[in-house]
Amino acid sequence: MKKKSKNTLFIELAKPNAKGVSKWVNISEFIGEYSRLSHANGRDWGRNDDSRFPFKIDQQKEGNKIVEYRCGGIKYSLNRSIRSDLIKKIKQQKCLLLGTSKPEVDHKNGRKNDLRIGKLINQKLSDFQPLSKAANDAKRQHCKTCAKTNKRFDGKKLGFEKSFTYGNIEYLESPEGCVGCFWFDVRDFQKKVKVI
Repeated sequence: MKKKSKNTLFIELAKPNAKGVSKWVNISEFIGEYSRLSHANGRDWGRNDDSRFPFKIDQQKEGNKIVEYRCGGIKYSLNRSIRSDLIKKIKQQKCLLLGTSKPEVDHKNGRKNDLRIGKLINQKLSDFQPLSKAANDAKRQHCKTCAKTNKRFDGKKLGFEKSFTYGNIEYLESPEGCVGCFWFDVRDFQKKVKVI
């Protein structure tokens, strides 16, 4: 018999409902067949960047130690395809950050959790922006950090007088959660916020 994955074990233990929300599971419950879920420095199951784990994970801490986990809702994964007519238009532009030609087509929403954009017919030119490979790689890294910490990128780090054009450092879980971050719309941010 094939051994169950740790992701499967946690889902069994947590028992998420139809919306992907579960009870809180204390680490003291990681016993018997669930003892494989125990960890020291960082868990190797239920990670937000693991496409095989369909739920967001919430955690409770005592000091620096995580003592409880729960499934905090379904992770929505967006079809990342982009309509060819939009790709063609964006590739004719220059990178908004570096001014170089032949940009990549960047989804403005770094979390890619807007289901409307997942349907090709609903996509608009304004959902995307031209970024060079270097700029897009930098954005991707900052978006990964935001996904792990729920702290948005601070525009002041690039010398702007304001951190955000909308909202604050806390990422609010929604398709609009990226709005106001420098990386969400580089052109809009540069228009609205002065460099110091």
